[in-house]
Amino acid sequence: MTVSLVVKFAVDDAELTALHARAFGGCPTPVIPWSERLARHALTWVGAFDDTGLIGFVQVAWDGGDHAFLLDTAVDPAAQHAGTGTALVAAATHEARTAGCTWLHVDFEPHLRHFYLDRCAFRPTAAGLIRLT
Repeated sequence: MTVSLVVKFAVDDAELTALHARAFGGCPTPVIPWSERLARHALTWVGAFDDTGLIGFVQVAWDGGDHAFLLDTAVDPAAQHAGTGTALVAAATHEARTAGCTWLHVDFEPHLRHFYLDRCAFRPTAAGLIRLT
């Protein structure tokens, strides 16, 4: 299976919503307005495609200056553990660096520590979080 990475691909909201539902165990409805959100808030985004369609995604949000943030990293469960997530994060890192960002931040759940710290070369930092809803 050949996987192609595409930066700032034309987003199909239903397709990306369905990918997130598969990756995170949610419901693919209602369809999330991804294309509108990305156009307004993202520095860039990267999709991973195989001959079946979209199998992976990551977006890079930013503060308009030095700081960029990885969000919404998702790989279809059928395509996991084949390097797709690592390739997506590497491409997103390259795009943020090319845009002139100095820092790339990511928050993750404990079970993803190995992926982000060991496979993607992030270093651990202290951070804080407030649940707003």
